[in-house]
Amino acid sequence: MAETVLTNTGLDQFLARLDGGAETRDPAFRRAAEVVLGLLALRGADRKSGMPEPEPALVRRLLVEDLPAFVHVAPGELAAYPAVVEALAGCFGGGLRERVAAVVGESAGDFERAMGDPGNLTWYRWYASLLRTMGTDLGDAEDVRRRIGALDGAPLPDGVLRADLMGRTALADTVLAEAVARAYVRDAEEPPAAGPLLSDHAVAAGVGRVAAALLDRWTAAGLAEQLTGAYARFAPGPDDFPHLVLADALLDEHMDYHGDPGIAVPPLRAAGAGSAGAGDAERDADALLAAVEELAEEEYEPYGGEAPHLLYALYQRGCAADSIARRAAEYEDWTVDPALEDVPVTVPEGVTGAYVTPPVPELVRLLGSAGLGEDDRARLEGPARELAAVADRLAATGLVLRAGDAFGLTPRGAATVRYLLRVRGVAAPTAAEAAAWSAPELVAAAARWPQAPAAHALADWLHARGDTAEAWSELLAALGTVHAHASEGADVRALFGLLDTAAAPPGALREALRDPVTGAYALHALRARGEEADPVQVPVSARALLVLDRLPGKKGPLESRRAAFDAAAADWPGGSAALVRAMAGADPHGAARVLGPLGISLP
Repeated sequence: MAETVLTNTGLDQFLARLDGGAETRDPAFRRAAEVVLGLLALRGADRKSGMPEPEPALVRRLLVEDLPAFVHVAPGELAAYPAVVEALAGCFGGGLRERVAAVVGESAGDFERAMGDPGNLTWYRWYASLLRTMGTDLGDAEDVRRRIGALDGAPLPDGVLRADLMGRTALADTVLAEAVARAYVRDAEEPPAAGPLLSDHAVAAGVGRVAAALLDRWTAAGLAEQLTGAYARFAPGPDDFPHLVLADALLDEHMDYHGDPGIAVPPLRAAGAGSAGAGDAERDADALLAAVEELAEEEYEPYGGEAPHLLYALYQRGCAADSIARRAAEYEDWTVDPALEDVPVTVPEGVTGAYVTPPVPELVRLLGSAGLGEDDRARLEGPARELAAVADRLAATGLVLRAGDAFGLTPRGAATVRYLLRVRGVAAPTAAEAAAWSAPELVAAAARWPQAPAAHALADWLHARGDTAEAWSELLAALGTVHAHASEGADVRALFGLLDTAAAPPGALREALRDPVTGAYALHALRARGEEADPVQVPVSARALLVLDRLPGKKGPLESRRAAFDAAAADWPGGSAALVRAMAGADPHGAARVLGPLGISLP
């Protein structure tokens, strides 16, 4: 128990200083006092007075880091901990009470959020909370032992994975063990007048045993013994999650694509994906890891090592199937039309057997290269077969499919990759979760996705709101003015072309005519529907952006691209100089990217 492991914390002295106040008779306050004084002492608080001095930086750490990591607090008892801290500070002079009160006030919101955040749960804190709901006496190790078996298969909080609890528990164990070790060394090097915090006898049993005793006192008596003994299966450790190696590889892929785990991948829409239980996802992830590790062997060169990239790339496409031949051509540095890179491939039914490279006309369609012939097909055959062998090994898990030239993720495979992404903190929403975002959140994310999943997400968002004029207006505003100064504004504006504007309420499109970014897009959509629209309402900036977006910015010889600009400038009031000024004012990033290679300087 903690009171016999941590000595000389000044608990009795502190309670005596309160002179028998009502709070000292409150079991919740006394428990909070024991925890707070013990943690402050472990963290190196000055104990010259006999009590740990709550220096403001230590108080902040206690409230937002240590308590959420180590301590289970019953509902309704949370306020006792800041109260103890402030009462303790009142025992010291020099204005410490005021400084600590300020820190407590500033940290109050973060403290409450951290204590209630499921992402901060450990196995100890989670099982202690479940045991409490069963009426267990958390101070009675025998009662804990009797009742814990009933928690077999207990569900986790929404959005929390077993691997999350494992990782948080492993981190908390490490942090607490380090704090215990440092406290012992600190007292050994400079023996405090108040006496040692840890006895030689306690530490002789092992720092881990000391930490376990503390966790028992701060969560539930005897819980650590149960979770490392008879009920160890309730609290799996790092060795039970080998697939986290693959999760790390997928995180690396995501960082290569986006540089930030908070930037979402496209929503998971596959029918049935995500319906499996957590245990199924873990088992599938282990099977996928085994395949990936086998593919890293020499016999699967040169593409076996690309397995994590292939898995991530398939998910990033919205889980739409890809072409073996097209992917192999990219690996071999063939020219592939950028507009075709993310185009989904139809999965043929009933096609099995050895891989066969598609005929030349199909290669032309897949790659966008009109000059291909049989010699090119023959050159691609070897690389395509080698890549197909990688796809087939992944397909043996049942998580990937390969039919003819098409390969992709099965619904189970999509759910497994999503699990692996989420377990490393990558934003991987379902379609329903993405549909619940605000319009600006959706637009900012969808601008980074391939067209097919972006179009689905935009349509789902509108459908979730009944395709009302209000929903359309909100989304069109996000496409326009909300992201007017985004560095990748052209990608945001391109989302307009993915909307089914033929079904849009005309009032929403007419309202968008005045938008300085997408007004010209709205005008074009209304005219395509055969409806009248007043072009005078469209701002000059919106008209300039439509011209900019329609210029061939990436493809074709520079001469033809410059000719396209000159043709547009000839019809622009004021000529090329006025057009360039309007483009640069509306989207300086996009204008520089498109016009710079044409030798056109921005004002």
